[in-house]
Amino acid sequence: MILDVRLPGVSGLAFQTELINAGIQIPIIFITGHGDIPMSVRAMKAGAVEFLTKPLRGQDVLDAVRVALERAGKQRERDIELQALQARFQTLTDREHDVMTFVAAGFMNRQTAAKLGVSEVTVKVHRHNLMAKLGARSVQQLVRMADALGIDRSKRV
Repeated sequence: MILDVRLPGVSGLAFQTELINAGIQIPIIFITGHGDIPMSVRAMKAGAVEFLTKPLRGQDVLDAVRVALERAGKQRERDIELQALQARFQTLTDREHDVMTFVAAGFMNRQTAAKLGVSEVTVKVHRHNLMAKLGARSVQQLVRMADALGIDRSKRV
């Protein structure tokens, strides 16, 4: 999206904030004839791809659009991966959810078993099953998945 900083009725920066608050993730390129450094910093911190000043050079606009399209493509890939992970996460049993939370929080199998009131072997079976269902090849990958899913790893520590 290419936005002018000065829009009728609302500033481009305010519109950017509205999009963010609405959960709309779209790369934004700002253009302005009346910009300043604080304005450009605010736009860039909020995720703008570029902040161009008028008069515009055609190549600058094309370069910014190319970067925006690349960023949008990468975001789309991350969104698809997250949706697939969420779908796999939904296949876990309640006990597997519990075990995942403890494992992601750094608990050993024995500690997890004690917290859940089950045997260590039972925890190992649940851990194996949940890692297989999620496609996690290591505990580190499982922790990254837990973070991506928004699982609060600190609540049980």
